[in-house]
Order: sequence, then structure tokens, then C-alpha cells
Amino acid sequence: MSTVSFDSALNHLLEQRQAEFDLPVPRLVERALARDEGVLTKAGAFAATTGAYTGRSPKDKFIVAEPSTRETIDWGTVNQSVDRDVFSALYRKVLHYLGQQDSLFVFHGYAGKDKDYRLPLKVVNEYAWHNFFARQLFVRPEADEHPAEEDGFTIVSAPGFKADPQVDGTRSETFVHISFEEKIILIGGTEYAGEMKKSIFSVMNYLLPAREVLPMHCSANTGKEGDVALFFGLSGTGKTTLSADPNRFLIGDDEHGWSENGIFNIEGGCYAKCIQLSEEKEPDIYNAIRFGAVLENVVIDDKTRLPDYDDTYYTENTRAAYPLEHIDNTLPQGKAGHPDTIIFLTADAFGVLPPISKLTKEQAMYHFLSGYTSKLAGTERGITEPEATFSSCFGAPFLPRHASVYAEMLGEKIDAHNSSVFLVNTGWAGGDYNVSDRIDLAHTRAMVQAALEGELNRVETVVDPVFGLHVPTRCPGVPDHVLQQRETWNDLEEYEQKAKELANKFHSNFERFTNVPAHIRHAGPN
Repeated sequence: MSTVSFDSALNHLLEQRQAEFDLPVPRLVERALARDEGVLTKAGAFAATTGAYTGRSPKDKFIVAEPSTRETIDWGTVNQSVDRDVFSALYRKVLHYLGQQDSLFVFHGYAGKDKDYRLPLKVVNEYAWHNFFARQLFVRPEADEHPAEEDGFTIVSAPGFKADPQVDGTRSETFVHISFEEKIILIGGTEYAGEMKKSIFSVMNYLLPAREVLPMHCSANTGKEGDVALFFGLSGTGKTTLSADPNRFLIGDDEHGWSENGIFNIEGGCYAKCIQLSEEKEPDIYNAIRFGAVLENVVIDDKTRLPDYDDTYYTENTRAAYPLEHIDNTLPQGKAGHPDTIIFLTADAFGVLPPISKLTKEQAMYHFLSGYTSKLAGTERGITEPEATFSSCFGAPFLPRHASVYAEMLGEKIDAHNSSVFLVNTGWAGGDYNVSDRIDLAHTRAMVQAALEGELNRVETVVDPVFGLHVPTRCPGVPDHVLQQRETWNDLEEYEQKAKELANKFHSNFERFTNVPAHIRHAGPN
């Protein structure tokens, strides 16, 4: 099936089925309610459940093996390959299935706020609420804009179509196939809307480096004077909490590009976790969940229509999707200058990493490649106590290219723009998670603020003997002894043991980066 026949077959289907194009939010909500796809909450948010799949299905994600990408994809357990013939046959089956549905929904938009680097998108959905989700998460065109379909990617999502692994060559009934030559993402067998968001992020992670743009899994904000900060961190590290600063403007909370123009948001919305959400702890997110927002797998009271954010009946991975304009303190244009400060967040359950440390460029590349944190209880099924985890570039599941490509780009940009990089530990102090408490959030906020204001660039540092990190001796609003982890422990011998244990985990993880230069490998723990 050629590119022309892929496109023409889909366009013929959309004409034949009289698909509904680019419906406004009220109309999409009406259609979703009429089709019994969900309910409205008391605040007006649309709430849906996703059945058996309440999160991504990484083992069912495949990239089509094609000549143009054979040498540039980092093939392996993350980037699994699927034969082109398997993809083509499955595509035809999905189109036939969609042709039997009573209605289809199409959204045209973009990935990327910077017009120099944005990717046109066409999203074709079986469900109205999925199209609603796509409209709020991706970048919506301005009134006079018409995304050029031939230059962009198309998502075809058919949750009701279940693959037969024996016949269709899939791993299970669920499939997420990405074809870079055909510019198609084919999704089936799962109702989890997040597959669309993350598939486009994977696409951008492949396309942007070829244009000398670094794609990043991070949040970003800017100060009133125009200074820009990036926050990298895996789930549970405090990325959303620390980047949502009332004194700064949010550029975006999850996906960004760093081009010669500066930072730009890849998305037009936010996709926030809702577990244990409260107005007191996260007022911005709580108040953003109103009409125009989508809730996934949140328990809704039948009588009051109030969400119960503490109830994990469906999953702990409850989510809210809403447009950025639902947050008051945002930067509407979604782009800003080059970052002055870059912060890597980690929640160290060993309790041995310093609360904050300044990194050299080589250390920044090392810790970017490592992407360390402790996976916390509740973040994934089966995790009952914290355990060390490493995710390259703080987003390994979404990196089609080798991680070193992104790390090298980061190093070049740090050099070019003289960005300061800090490693901030939001985990434990005075002992490991069994015997101590997490670092005081007020202290962490004070450290981050001092880093953003440049104060930590002017204070004396000491080198941590195990991790080689440059630890400030002073920070406004933080007692001096808090900055030095070993001074918070009662048992120094146990501290040394735990520090060496974590250092060995760093070394073991980094053994897979055989093509990384020695000066980067040696920037890790001693």
C-alpha cells in the first residue's frame, strides 16, 4: 500500500462515513454524552473510564521497520520493530472496522507551539471523548490556520477494534504502531487516551533532533524578568509541584523542544495525575478540572457528581486532561528564551544524595543519561516500597533514537547558552525511607528558588566524596547542616554503606552506554 493509497483510503472513508470535523468543545461534549461515553461532574468536567487498560501498553508499541529509519532507530525492548506488511494489513482492517461505525470524529491541530518547528496533526477517533481529549492536549489552530495534512502525522484510533495476535501478528489485542514513512500512528484495542499523547511525543523525539532541536520530557516556566527554567524528573519527584510557582509563568508541564529560538511547548494542554488531588495541595490543577477538562478513571459519585480523587477503584493512575488556559499563571504563547537554569529532580529513597548540588556539563550529561530516581510505592502496580530506577533522559519509553543523541545535544546547548544545571533530591534525609522522613518541601522550594535566582552560583561548594557532586555550603532559608546529607545521619557507617550501594547502582546502569566518551562516564560517582 503506497503513501497515496494510505491517505486516499482514509480520506475516502471519512467522506463516506460523513465524519464530524473539528467540532468545538461543547459539541464534542454533547456528542460524547449522547453516545453514553461518560458523564459530567458537578464542575462540568467530562469523566470517562477506559476499561481494562488504565495506562500505556509499552509492550504493544512497535515502530514499522522501514528503509529510511533502519539505521537511526535504537531498536530493542523499547523500540520494537514490526514488519511493514503486518502494519499495512492491520491498517486495512482498522479502516474496514471504522467504516462500520455510526460516526467518526476528526481533529486538525499541531504538536509544537513554535511555528518554525511544529508538526501538523490529523486525529481520527472512534470515540467523541477521545477527539475531545486530543483537541485539549494538542495545539489548537488559530482561526485563520489550516494544518497542512501532507506535511504532518495522522493518528487513527480505534479502541473497539481488538487484534487477533495469531492472525494480525501483534503481541496482544492492543497495538500502537508508528510508521515514519507513512506518517501514521495506528492505535487499537485500548481506550486509554494517553496513548495518543505519548505516541506523538515519540514522533517528535525522532523528528526534532534532525532539525537540531532537543526534545525534552520536562516542565518549563519563566520568571517576570524573562529568565527560563526547565524541570526534569520522573513520577513522584515533584516536577509538577515545583514548576507550578505562583511567582513564575508556566510554559508547559511535560513536553518541550529547545531550538535556536529558545524553549517551546510541544502541547497545548496538561495531563495531570489526580490521585489524592486536593484543592489545598494543588489548587491550580484542582480548579482546572472544570468544563473543558477530561477525567480518566476517576470515581464519580452517582448522586452528587463529585469526583473522589482518593478512590483507586479503577486505578491509581487517574488522570485529568485540560487546556493550558485553565491555569491562571501560564505563558499564552507557549515559548520563551533559552534556559538559564536546568533542574534534575530525583527522589532518592537511600537518603544519601545531597538535597541540592551544582553539576558540571559532564555531570549534567551523565545524570541526564542516568535519569535516576526511586520508584515510589503506588506509582506502578506491584511497587510496595521504593526501589531504584533509571530512565534515560528522564523519558526512556519515548526515545526512538539512542539516548546519547539527546545527551550530546543537551551538552552542546548548555555550552552555547551557559545554562546552570542542578541536581535536586526531593527524597529522604537522615536515613533511608525506612527510618527517616522526606526532605522538607519548604527547604526544597527555598533551594530551587535560590538556584533560579542565581544565588547558588555565588556560594562556596564542597565536593561530595562519593558522588563527586558540588554541594553548596549555604542557601537562604535552609539550615547549613541540611545541605550536607552525611551530617543528617546518626550512623555514619550506615551512611557510607548506603552511599556506596547507590553508587554501584549508577555504575551498573551506565555500563550499557558503551559508546559514551570516557569524560562523561567518569563524571558519575567515584
